[in-house]
Amino acid sequence: MKELIVSILRDAIERARAAGQLSAGIPSIGIEAPRDSAHGDVASNVALTLAKPERKPPRAIAEIIKSQVAMPPEVSEVSVAGPGFINFKMSPAFWHSEMRRAASAGRAFWKPRAWELRPGAGKKVQVEFLSANPTGPVTVGHGRNAVLGDTIARLYAAAGFDVTREYYFNDGGRQMKLLGESVRARYLQAHGIDAPLPEDGYQGEYILDIARALKARRGDALVSVTGLDEFREAAVKAIFADINQTCTRLGIRFDVYTNELDLFASGKVDAVLKALHDGDLTVEKDGAIWLRGEPLGLPKDAVLVRSGPDRQPTYRTPDIAYHIEKLKRGFDLIVDVFGADHIAEHQQVIAAVKALGYDTTPISAIIYQFVTLTRGGEKVKMSTRKATYVTLDELIDEVGADVVRFFFLFRKSDSQLDFDLELAKKQAPENPVFYVQYAHARLASIFREGAAKGLMLPADQSAIDLNLLGAEELDLAKRAVGLPEVMSAAAEALEPHRIPFYLLELAGEFHRYYNKPASRIIGPDRELSLARMFMAGILKDAIAGGLELLGVSAPERM
Repeated sequence: MKELIVSILRDAIERARAAGQLSAGIPSIGIEAPRDSAHGDVASNVALTLAKPERKPPRAIAEIIKSQVAMPPEVSEVSVAGPGFINFKMSPAFWHSEMRRAASAGRAFWKPRAWELRPGAGKKVQVEFLSANPTGPVTVGHGRNAVLGDTIARLYAAAGFDVTREYYFNDGGRQMKLLGESVRARYLQAHGIDAPLPEDGYQGEYILDIARALKARRGDALVSVTGLDEFREAAVKAIFADINQTCTRLGIRFDVYTNELDLFASGKVDAVLKALHDGDLTVEKDGAIWLRGEPLGLPKDAVLVRSGPDRQPTYRTPDIAYHIEKLKRGFDLIVDVFGADHIAEHQQVIAAVKALGYDTTPISAIIYQFVTLTRGGEKVKMSTRKATYVTLDELIDEVGADVVRFFFLFRKSDSQLDFDLELAKKQAPENPVFYVQYAHARLASIFREGAAKGLMLPADQSAIDLNLLGAEELDLAKRAVGLPEVMSAAAEALEPHRIPFYLLELAGEFHRYYNKPASRIIGPDRELSLARMFMAGILKDAIAGGLELLGVSAPERM
């Protein structure tokens, strides 16, 4: 539809120029859905864009363009609204054609359109997400990261892009040293040795589990060992197995795992520090090495290497090396998913990479805010078993994977998410995931009812008379066939929340229609019943296709 309207407007502007009514060149023509559907199906602000070069009021320009529109059969009405928007109402014949196209294409129709997404020579996309330090179970906050990243990957993969899902494995640094020390202390305690946990050490019961397993496997062979390697490796192996198991429960997988320690071992981190030093982008003060903020346009300097005897690099230093490696791998789009507490660090990393001569244009970011769990209006503060946070596994156990994924996606990523546990478990319309899934189940029941009455859509559906559909049914079909455009916009803007919002609106419109006695889909009129079943089939496929891209099931019965 967008391509058709752009072509119509371009031709109308050309005719207006030939008639001497307009003189400026043809600008980029923007198309969007009107805020009020009563104004039409699609609108353009091209007249507002032309106002300055033409030196005319935008509404006057809109009227000139409208007068030059050659009305094709797909368009039933053109109007001018507001300050100069040109609105188009598509004809029923156009929507009938779109419905038949959707039915013919099947699942292939309900996907983002590759041509509407950002271009790339090789169409290679990397989404780096979750990347939780292997120091403990995946928390609820990590879960939002994981679901956001996985959904973006699903959208681009569905559009036909070559997508790499990547986990950056932070297995170096001070936190990993603390992890090893914590496991060693618990291991010694398991042998009756008085060994205090390190200050700021890890205290969850999972550390005790790792220490007990290590004791069962190695006995007392490590009691006199002062090094931390085996303790740390045992912890990382156990914790990462737990992380993978949790991801599997949510339908999340990874293609590539990149280890932070490999960046150190290969000399890439040292090479970054040298290049920044040679470019006069670092300064040494207070025994630490700092990234200079001023030449990079940053508000302040940032520590790259800490002071002290260990001279440990901060997280941002290997991150710079990691992003350089990402760019060298030839991705057309690189998506980083990270929490709002890492905004400044991410800006520093990208600024440093750019200062070293790399084109950072392919790098984009999804920034997400934190998750607050509530029950009965009260904040849920603690886990019963694993330290001072709620694990993602515990949340899945309580409300189910479908609800977890849908709720995590149902707010814009940069908005705080209040996860209402009581609402999440309700089998009621106010629960958005239930409401959408119930719409799909209701639609599925229509076809079971039809089969029981000997009424099924024929193999050749071209004979179904869609002219029998009324305005309300046509509006439902319009909403459904508009979903791929929403999917494309969600992928392009890295805003997957647009899809569950749209599905909820579609489900709401269907429920309202279904609950009206006059809207009975299977009735005494066979031809009308077939036309309505055809429409219902498109709605069912739309909801199923949208839920599939969200990683949420579409039940046939509820």
